[in-house]
Amino acid sequence: MLYQIFETQRSIMEPFSDLAQAAAKLYSNPLSPISQTPLAQRVSAGYALMHRLGKDYEKPEFGIKTIKVNKTDVAIHERIEIDKPFCELRRFKRFSDEPATLTQMKTQPVVLIVAPLSGHYATLLRDTVKTMLQDHKVYITDWKNARLVPMSEGEFHLDDYINYVQEFIRHLQSIYGNCHIVSVCQPTVPVLAAVSLMASRGEKTPLTMTMMGGPIDARRSPTSVNNLATNKSFEWFENNVIYRVPSNFPGAGRRVYPGFLQYTGFVAMNPDRHANSHYDYFKDLIKGDDASAEAHRKFYDEYNAVLDMDADYYLETIQTVFQDFKLVNGTWDVKGVDGKVERVRPQDIKGTALLTVEGELDDISGSGQTRAAQDMCTGVDDKDRLHLDVQGAGHYGIFSGSRWRSIVYPQVVNFIKSHAKPFAQTKPAAPTSAPAATEVKAPVPVKTEAPVKAKASAKAKAAEPVVKVAVKAAPKVAVKASPARTSSAAKAKPAASSKAASANKASAAVKTAWVEPKKKA
Repeated sequence: MLYQIFETQRSIMEPFSDLAQAAAKLYSNPLSPISQTPLAQRVSAGYALMHRLGKDYEKPEFGIKTIKVNKTDVAIHERIEIDKPFCELRRFKRFSDEPATLTQMKTQPVVLIVAPLSGHYATLLRDTVKTMLQDHKVYITDWKNARLVPMSEGEFHLDDYINYVQEFIRHLQSIYGNCHIVSVCQPTVPVLAAVSLMASRGEKTPLTMTMMGGPIDARRSPTSVNNLATNKSFEWFENNVIYRVPSNFPGAGRRVYPGFLQYTGFVAMNPDRHANSHYDYFKDLIKGDDASAEAHRKFYDEYNAVLDMDADYYLETIQTVFQDFKLVNGTWDVKGVDGKVERVRPQDIKGTALLTVEGELDDISGSGQTRAAQDMCTGVDDKDRLHLDVQGAGHYGIFSGSRWRSIVYPQVVNFIKSHAKPFAQTKPAAPTSAPAATEVKAPVPVKTEAPVKAKASAKAKAAEPVVKVAVKAAPKVAVKASPARTSSAAKAKPAASSKAASANKASAAVKTAWVEPKKKA
């Protein structure tokens, strides 16, 4: 019923929002006599703000038309590679008529970016995609709005998410022979599960796995998001946030977690910040600061565009990741497309290098939650591990904005390049017979010192010792605006589970790079 009430309210508000937009233009257009009246600028700004508060926000476009590769403009053609009921595998094909540029692009690594399915569209990673296109062939998972998926397509579960990821990995391997995978926020958990299952079957796994700001172990440094999931019961979520799609959408009757409820939760986390942002927008319009006003519109066009999530997928994520902690407890069983149920075993991953990235000020995935993957993937060689802590960065700062471009990305691109292998044109192989990729080249661009033992207290040793080794930044990383800085200070992190002792060996060998932006004068 709540969904129907919201849609009715939105339908009623839509014409008023359009009217407010027209009035704003009438009072601001220099050719209009009304724009010359006293307080016209303020009236126009008020109407413009009213329009944005009442309008409906549709899915934005990626809008990436060109990028720079070696200072050469390269055209981008966006196309759908695979179209699944709940997701599209989208490719950003690069074109150039420069022979040298073409030669370079043909040999660059293939990266699958797994976007979050947690409220916003994949376009939230626009900056991530645009930056990575400079040095990689890029594919991304573009999740569909569940209210637009007809009931005839069936349900969508967390297991289906994992199966989609595995299918996309195999697709890229069938074309290029290998690939790299990057997951941001929510998908770190299902991506780790997907790669673990492939490794357990003996399939070829991605060459590298980069995980950024995700709740691998949500028990560590719990945030308000984690607390909400743990303080409320599974039944509470099912009874209070799940509704059926109204009849005016293709997915009529489907049980979903509506996007408007998710948006309400996003705003409720920082209401003062959003209120101040809208007030600043109002003042910018009065002052005629078009650049700041356009920046506000650009951000909120993305932030306010939300999608519905299928109820089964959402509820299973809450239970598996935030309540039962099945991944870290080793009790997670996943049903494959063939109906076979398999246990997720991250320790079986051996041929995939692992990079974990966390932001110091992340208020969605707390400190240590993503790094937990390093403790679980005990089969990965020590030389193929790296953890990156970004000082001064929040959740969005590790994959978007200036810190992502100048600090995080240089580390990511070096890590991928150091484990890249030549492409091999191959045919799709049967999942059970694919050979395991067990050889990974040692890092070349980033040189690291040999691991050293840290002096830790008896309490830290009993828990989970972590040795942080200074990482010498390559010239490409040490940018002027935001230089990389290393630290050899050893810090011990308490274990969050009873199985911490078994992860001591792997945890002690993980290299940690400390990176923070240069302070402005």
